[in-house]
Amino acid sequence: MRLRELVEQSARQLQAAQVAFGHGTDNALDEAAWLVLWQLGLPLDTALDGPDAPATLTATQQSACISLIERRINTRKPAAYLTRQAWLQGFAFYVDERVIVPRSLIAELLVDGGIDYFLHEGTQKVLDLCTGNGSLAIIAAQVYPDTVVCASDLSQDALDVAAINVTQHALQSRIQLLASDGMQSPALQAQGPFDLILCNPPYVNADSMTALPPEFRAEPALALDGNADGGRDGMDFVRRLLRDAPQHLNPQGVLVLEIGHERAFFEAAFPALQAVWLPTSAGEDQVLLLTRESLIS
Repeated sequence: MRLRELVEQSARQLQAAQVAFGHGTDNALDEAAWLVLWQLGLPLDTALDGPDAPATLTATQQSACISLIERRINTRKPAAYLTRQAWLQGFAFYVDERVIVPRSLIAELLVDGGIDYFLHEGTQKVLDLCTGNGSLAIIAAQVYPDTVVCASDLSQDALDVAAINVTQHALQSRIQLLASDGMQSPALQAQGPFDLILCNPPYVNADSMTALPPEFRAEPALALDGNADGGRDGMDFVRRLLRDAPQHLNPQGVLVLEIGHERAFFEAAFPALQAVWLPTSAGEDQVLLLTRESLIS
């Protein structure tokens, strides 16, 4: 069997099993290619056919790939948990079940310069709140080499994973990891005020949490469920963040916030807030920017 045949066969299996995507891929063929190439130890941009494609696969190679596809189907775990690796905007990150799989659209805005207009020459201090595996903090440090970054999370498990990634990207001197429930930690507050706060918080509303596919339920609920304070609209953490953020932002500072498909709930919770909705590959209703002035007013 040749590589493309195995990938296409695997894609048909994934599609027939009705696995859910959204953790780095959005379709069965891409997911199958990712898993097969990883299992074979080949780069993810390897040609599936043509003169540059690998020769016919051995029976042992085929068996290993088939076994991995079956694990993906039987466990319903995101592929990244099986490979222990996720990619975001060309950066590779270690992941495991202690963190959600990184997929924030904020990464896209950082790399494409989508928020540069709102920053200033003196931008030096960045906070990545709810950092998870540290991906946004690491990308921000790479994109803005003159900054120092504080990355915080309520979960010590998540911070342990973030530490692995900070070390792998050799950014220990520029990224500080701190435990904090939102902006509450005195150690975090002492690092401010910040010029830029990035936050991809838990924002899923209560009804959506109950309807999540198994792949998403395999992730830590703490990082997804936005109803920790007893609400149902997914905005519990966001309410606290918008209350606390102004006192930890410099006068020209901005907050970049991802709320996924929850724009209706966000606008219902904060009807008077003047937000700038930022265009991304997923549309203009999932990431917003707030200036310190708009938060105060």
